[in-house]
Amino acid sequence: MADLNFYARFTADGDSSVDNLSGSGLGFYGGGFGLSVAVGSYQDTTFVTSSDGTTQGIQADNTKWSHPNSGILNSASSGIPLTALPNDYATMNVRFTHTDNVRVQNAKARVFDRVNIDNAASGVTTKLYEVRHPVRTQSVPGVAGQSSTWTSFTFADGGAELSLTASPGGSGTNATGAGNGALTTEGSSHQSTRHDWYLAISASPDSIGSKTQYGLYVSLEYL
Repeated sequence: MADLNFYARFTADGDSSVDNLSGSGLGFYGGGFGLSVAVGSYQDTTFVTSSDGTTQGIQADNTKWSHPNSGILNSASSGIPLTALPNDYATMNVRFTHTDNVRVQNAKARVFDRVNIDNAASGVTTKLYEVRHPVRTQSVPGVAGQSSTWTSFTFADGGAELSLTASPGGSGTNATGAGNGALTTEGSSHQSTRHDWYLAISASPDSIGSKTQYGLYVSLEYL
């Protein structure tokens, strides 16, 4: 049996935890829940909330776009390279599980209007980054060959996709240690009952007002 779930990631008492987003979602705000983000700026906080953004849930870890290759983590005053961002501090964990060991391929993420996956989200520019850094220390290298830049989704990008790592396993990397803290990819042949992708998400309104025609869609194949 196959299952796909979305989790918000948050840090409490120094430990990383997840909150299942079933029946809810993520909302992006200014300095706190319910506070607006200025047009052209990116969110300072992320919360689990209802579909209309009015119900306050747990506060998730937040990565704010600051540069094509970096982001500001939670309340930090300056950005860090995306390649140094630990999985535990990604905004969202997309988790595929199966009762058997399987491989996963052609995994892709889209930002859409919650009506048709070929339609871009309405009124929002979104930056996505797949985090592949299973160690919590920011200075430890991530996976060799991982991306170092955000992928942008705008209103003109209907149907655009972010390709995600094939068969990442529970670490989100499909990788093994190569000494000196470095990781090398094991490849798409990796089999597991669980595959995790970790996404940093940063959002900027294109105009004033709440944006509710806004969702994340993930598709994949398993064998």
